[in-house]
Amino acid sequence: MTYWLFKSEPDEYSLQDLAAENTGSGRWDGVRNFQARNFLRDQVSVGDGVLFYHSACKVPAVVGTAEVVRAAYPDPAQFDPESKYFDPKASPSKPRWYCVDVTWRSEFARPVPLAEIKKTPELEEMVLVKQGRLSIQPVKASEWDTILELGLS
Repeated sequence: MTYWLFKSEPDEYSLQDLAAENTGSGRWDGVRNFQARNFLRDQVSVGDGVLFYHSACKVPAVVGTAEVVRAAYPDPAQFDPESKYFDPKASPSKPRWYCVDVTWRSEFARPVPLAEIKKTPELEEMVLVKQGRLSIQPVKASEWDTILELGLS
C-alpha cells in the first residue's frame, strides 16, 4: 500500500466535513501546485491511505485518516468561470488540474501537531518536515505507522 499526506484548511474542508459527506466520499480538488498535481495524476491510486492534515489553523496537525476511492480525473472546477479554482488555460480536451475522491476512515484520539512531528526522531525525514508547503505528499510506511501510533495514543 502507498501512503500520502493531504493538507486541507479546516475552515475550507475538514475531516469532519469528509465524514459528513452524503455519498460517503468527497472530491479532493482545488490542488493548484504542479508537483502536488503530478502526485495526484500519476501516483495516487485507489486504496492508498491518506493522513488528513489540517493546515493554516492555530495548531496544524494530522487529525485522522482517509482512503482514496477514485483515481485521478480532471478537476471540474478548472472549467468553471465562477469557481475560485477556474483556470482559463485549461480545457476539457487538455486539462491542467486533477482531483481524486477519498472516503473517511478514522479520526485520531488526539491530533498529532506539526510541532510534535518535528520533534519525533522517526519522522525527521518526512516530506512534511522537509518541504512543508506541499499540499499532497508521499508518506513512508514507517512514518504512517508512527503517526497512527501517536494519534491513537
